Amino acid sequence: MSDIAQRYQNILANIKQYELKYNRDPGSVNLVAVSKTKPAGMIRELADLGQRAFGENYLQESRQKQHELRDLDLEWHFIGHIQSNKTKDIAENFSWAHGVDRIKIARRLSDQRPAELAPINICLQVNLEGEISKSGVSPDEVVNIANEISTLPNIKLRGLMAIPAPDKPHDQQRQVFSVMKALLDELNAQTRAYDVLSMGMTDDMEAAIAEGATHIRIGTALFGPRT
Repeated sequence: MSDIAQRYQNILANIKQYELKYNRDPGSVNLVAVSKTKPAGMIRELADLGQRAFGENYLQESRQKQHELRDLDLEWHFIGHIQSNKTKDIAENFSWAHGVDRIKIARRLSDQRPAELAPINICLQVNLEGEISKSGVSPDEVVNIANEISTLPNIKLRGLMAIPAPDKPHDQQRQVFSVMKALLDELNAQTRAYDVLSMGMTDDMEAAIAEGATHIRIGTALFGPRT
């Protein structure tokens, strides 16, 4: 078994372990393999093992990989900060956008989504701890912005996304992620339309799964350190 195959099997085993440990339904946690800076050959190897969802941050790089892998049925997730001049390419070539942090961006994705494609799935990014270096709406803005975004025709607001500050102990990680679960519950008190919590990476995936993550974004533990 290759190194990447072994790492992939380890991640899947960990997900199953945490689902059981925290009374999550089996298969309720989806793995998004964060493949930014990694070559198309690595993506193909994971795809051959059954992985379908891949996350990319850099548009030009991801478009090249999408071209090289066009023979595969993959689900592409854009997970980086979205600039206005990038929305057309994202709307045309991705199934998901995890980093929507402004109504303007959501509106552009809706307007630029090709009519022949299904609505693009998006997550509203929340800046949980008010970090200046990170994008995202504040928790007290979530409900109003989500209500406005959900009226747009060619996108489907699926839920919320966050990237908490790293290097916290497990209990503190859980406290932060629990805020996301409470926000999603608040949204769903109005309408049971939202089913996604995109949160958790290599170093905090257990805490994220414990608090209800449906999509975890794993790069380093799958592909090794970035170059």
